Amino acid sequence: MDRHEVEVAVVGGGIGGLATALHLHAAGIECRVFESAPVLEPLGVGITLLPHATAELEGLGLGDQISTRGVELQESVFFTSHGQLVHREPRTSGQPQHMIHRGDLLMTLLEAVQDRLGRDAVVTGHRARSIRQDEQGAEVDLADPSGGDLVATCRARALVGADGIHSAVRAALHPDDGGLRYAGIDMWRGVTRHPPFLSGGSHVRAGVLDRGRLITYPIRDAVDGGDQLVNWVAEHRGYRAAEGDWRRAGRLDDFAHHFANWHFDWLDVPALLAGAEEILEYPMVDRDPLPWWTAGRITLLGDAAHPMYPRGANGAAQALLDARTLATSFTEEGEVRHALARYESERREATTQVVLANRRAAPDDIIDVVEERTAGQRFERLEDVVAPGELAGLVERYKQVAAYDSASLAAARRAGRRNEDRPR
Repeated sequence: MDRHEVEVAVVGGGIGGLATALHLHAAGIECRVFESAPVLEPLGVGITLLPHATAELEGLGLGDQISTRGVELQESVFFTSHGQLVHREPRTSGQPQHMIHRGDLLMTLLEAVQDRLGRDAVVTGHRARSIRQDEQGAEVDLADPSGGDLVATCRARALVGADGIHSAVRAALHPDDGGLRYAGIDMWRGVTRHPPFLSGGSHVRAGVLDRGRLITYPIRDAVDGGDQLVNWVAEHRGYRAAEGDWRRAGRLDDFAHHFANWHFDWLDVPALLAGAEEILEYPMVDRDPLPWWTAGRITLLGDAAHPMYPRGANGAAQALLDARTLATSFTEEGEVRHALARYESERREATTQVVLANRRAAPDDIIDVVEERTAGQRFERLEDVVAPGELAGLVERYKQVAAYDSASLAAARRAGRRNEDRPR
């Protein structure tokens, strides 16, 4: 059985775990990442990097890679289920925003970790089985996910659980957590090779849950000549059990009928859905916010700490903010337990507010307002339905909670500039 000794052990090699490794390395803190998957592969579908997420990645020196691999957002647009425009918001922030394949983002982070920390910095095929701690450090026993046999133990000054919504570290700290909380919404996701639509960098939200809601945006340019790789999410009020496995295969027949008449002059939605090579089905789930994340030398990060509904594109952004805050706390606090306590004090309440905001509101609520007031019918003039100021107010309130309003972005840029000054 292998035995590892490091300053910080990170359980989970997802976006949050890999970003944590990069930040700790930049701060001169030795760490190692343990991932349950036998190999880290570019799996999944699309992800939107909000301005504060992009700022964090630029602070890690990854801005050029993200820009090359993804598609820069030009506008956010909101439509009714008839394809009528409700709101168009050109990107006005000085901070770029990107739309990218989740696998491309993960590989960007992994390549940076292996380049800066060494190829042995990420150990795959190791799932956390049990954790413990004493006055001098914390330990995690690591098992082979396929057979369950114990394969390694790692001792560290601190242990970070970044192992996702089904976190083993969270379960050990909070055995009576209460399980997944289902929103009553089912989502089907896919990616389709498709010619550019609208601006070629448009993030589109259309429709309402009761009749079908679509979110779609490009995530990769220059695929098959002039086509793009386009991510789409189809949502509807749910009827399935909340299993919470984002890799579960979905069927077009289960949801396509909700969008059968969505033939807009800028997009043929049935053709987009039918063109996907693979469809994934995922219930909208989260977990109730925790009263605490940290016990002595052990803490939680990312989805392990604050899994949230995938509304508003904030899960990855909050994990990236966690990672920077954790590394800063280690740098500025002399004692491990003080550093972890400070990290939690700065992040737990902030992320709780995002989790709760995602339950009660999202940017596409502005479509709900219009559809409700028009009883789902076409309108002649939008200003007769809702005042422009009211729509803008709905969008701005969510930005403030989710930390990508102008003030929050300015703070993220300042933090990013500090990160860029660190050696890598």
